[in-house]
Amino acid sequence: MDFTFTDDEDAYRNELRRFATKVLAPHYQSDDKAAKLRPQLVADLASMGLTGLRIPERHGGQEASAVVAGMAAEEVARGDFNAAYLIIVSALVSDILTRNATEQQQAAWLPPIASGEVVPAFCITEPGHGTDAAKLEMKAEPDGDGWRLTGEKTSITLGMSADVALVLARTGGPGARGVSAFWVELDDAYVSRAAFDDLGSRAIGRASLHFDGLPVAKEALVGGEGQGFVSVMQGFDYSRAIIGLACLGAAQVSLDEALQWSRDREAFGSPIGTFQGVAFPLAEQATYLRGARHVCYEALWRKDNDVEHSTEAAMAKFWAPKLAAETIHQCLLTFGHLGYSSESPVGQRLRDVIGLEIGDGTAQVSKLVIARNLLGRAYAP
Repeated sequence: MDFTFTDDEDAYRNELRRFATKVLAPHYQSDDKAAKLRPQLVADLASMGLTGLRIPERHGGQEASAVVAGMAAEEVARGDFNAAYLIIVSALVSDILTRNATEQQQAAWLPPIASGEVVPAFCITEPGHGTDAAKLEMKAEPDGDGWRLTGEKTSITLGMSADVALVLARTGGPGARGVSAFWVELDDAYVSRAAFDDLGSRAIGRASLHFDGLPVAKEALVGGEGQGFVSVMQGFDYSRAIIGLACLGAAQVSLDEALQWSRDREAFGSPIGTFQGVAFPLAEQATYLRGARHVCYEALWRKDNDVEHSTEAAMAKFWAPKLAAETIHQCLLTFGHLGYSSESPVGQRLRDVIGLEIGDGTAQVSKLVIARNLLGRAYAP
């Protein structure tokens, strides 16, 4: 059993940490106030190869392992939690395309993602169908050699700024087998967008997208007709572990700051870290963070080694965001009134990580996956 990273991985982690600290962190709070995606952020991530981590080298990507993709999200989130969304979405979308698109489609669609020329989104959630995605209602109706997409997608990450999207729509009968996937350009008169006014992750631009008979060519179909739901769902397991690590990155940097504050701040003639009431909660959170981090990396290691990892990914998804929120909250309390000030990034991190207790699968759904894998489908909810 080996819990160490390779020398190359350690060097890459250190490089990413310097990048996140020097380039990303100074804009974290101002981007939140602006409430829109800053184009330079995409360019900065692309310059580090972070928008093409899971894209094959032949298409301009890094062809990185799932473990390295998780490492990148964790380190980037230390400087700017919201920047990690660009890694998560790009990795998920490009992984799905690499597994399901034709070589010709990959050659056309993947290089612009890797270079940062386009920002992708993933459109599955609908107003009446979030968790129960197999019942989605958006229609893809035949139109000559192609289709027309009609319906609404909601709660779309990067929905206000994405240039392209992988869109699930119904081409057949009810259930998962009636769903197909399409690669769609969003800058079109047939597509309208409405932004959400969110508690956190405001720079990312969550939105609803309305498709009013958007025409798409037959070449836009990803995989076979009726195969969209199954092919797409296979990508979520490993992306959920990457999400977990992004949340843990934000929690870890908050903990590091709280530990330093506990050394520097004095009360009653001593550093506050000498008081059990301050030190012990931080020690507890450090322990929990280490455990959650192992679960996340185990899921990604299993992905890289073609080992079943749905249980570990579900554990990572429900535990890591919840733990991150708890840890950051404790760190805010450690800072006292300074942590409560909007001048501190700790409060923003708390607002931001809460979003991933909801997005990409709630804790209840993750626990359902775990329970069914542990007990067997016939003995679980």
